Amino acid sequence: MATPKTVAFHTLGCKLNYSETSTIKRLFEDKGYGAVPFSDGADIYVINTCSVTDFADRKCRKIVRQALKKAPHAQVIVTGCYAQLKPKEIAEIPGVDLVLGAAEKFRITDYVDEISKAPGKNMVAAGDIWEATSFNSSFSFGDRTRSFLKVQDGCDYKCSFCTIPMARGKSRSDSIENVVANAQEIAKKGIQEIVLTGVNIGDFGTEKGVPSKDGRFIELIKALDRVEGINRFRISSIEPNLCSDEVIEFVANSKRFVPHFHMPLQSGNNKQLKEMRRRYKRELYADRVAKIKSLMPHCCIGVDVIVGFPNETKEDFLESYNFISELNVSYLHVFTYSERQNTLAAEMPEVVEVGERRRRNEMLRILSQKKQRFFYEQFVGQERPVLFEQHKDKSLLSGFTDNYVKIEMPFESGKINTIENVRLEKLQDNCVMLSNNLATV
Repeated sequence: MATPKTVAFHTLGCKLNYSETSTIKRLFEDKGYGAVPFSDGADIYVINTCSVTDFADRKCRKIVRQALKKAPHAQVIVTGCYAQLKPKEIAEIPGVDLVLGAAEKFRITDYVDEISKAPGKNMVAAGDIWEATSFNSSFSFGDRTRSFLKVQDGCDYKCSFCTIPMARGKSRSDSIENVVANAQEIAKKGIQEIVLTGVNIGDFGTEKGVPSKDGRFIELIKALDRVEGINRFRISSIEPNLCSDEVIEFVANSKRFVPHFHMPLQSGNNKQLKEMRRRYKRELYADRVAKIKSLMPHCCIGVDVIVGFPNETKEDFLESYNFISELNVSYLHVFTYSERQNTLAAEMPEVVEVGERRRRNEMLRILSQKKQRFFYEQFVGQERPVLFEQHKDKSLLSGFTDNYVKIEMPFESGKINTIENVRLEKLQDNCVMLSNNLATV
């Protein structure tokens, strides 16, 4: 009897990619492959890529080299957004055997069977990659105490800096019935928290063919709120123009949806927002933050920001910086603008010098640290529910409160994957430590 082949995975990018990698892993396991850690060496390596920035492209090349260093004769498969956008470029990377775009990634084991029939290295590059038009359900489990559940894919927005609509196609959604069924399946596995993921999840159910308002995002989260066995649902990211009063009010009164919103802003300057082709002005964003905080003063609000966009003058940036500084938000994800081929922004004049982009990034990162610390300080001495996880340091436990305050505490057996109310004792390095008469580290 032949020894089962092994497969290892590496995921770059967003939570959506992680949910899809987990599903691809199960496809291999159903075919009899044994999944092993990336560092162990494998017969097949699958690299699920992102292409939001040039750094992600370079990272893909680095991971390919690392895989072949571990196992020089392994087959290397590259899929994901980078593969969709630049299949020929990836096919030229030494050691890559197979390139699969968004429409093909869930047929990956069929392609592996095909190239395995021929001896030696056989490049099967998807040079004629087509747009993904169907929705493929996916969710993650097994490596975390939470699961990333994909509910939507693709995007109909035309932001001038973004390649995601080209990489993932038009907006399309799962059915509420199937999302609920997946959530119930996740609950059976003992997972405590589900993070809803997608490219533009607030657009859930709005594509052509949805017969009524019954398929919209608000109806989805209402249905999920009734799923037994899941203690927490978290919304990964939602556009401010789609974060309606109805959604905010529902979360405020829900027993399962946690008080945590992540809303991309991208710029606090209306000039840049217009040139980015965003669908709101900063005034709407400020209104959404105010609405959330009026109902949930304890709510965590995360913000995506891009710095160094073309034609962003120093005055524009300072206006954006000051606007964000005044917002009652909890942390920032700061991205340095990088030119992407086939986008409108890449053709815009008045390019911001790279060094200046980095300086602006650093300013906002420092602001983010200050905001996060201020947010955390509000809860020192209070009790909040924490979902415990394994810390990379075996002597510690880590976890997050419902409102996304990260904690650490000395290890106790039996705590992992449980939720308990704990007293937030002390702030250290932006991490709240616990009491319970345990020594802090």
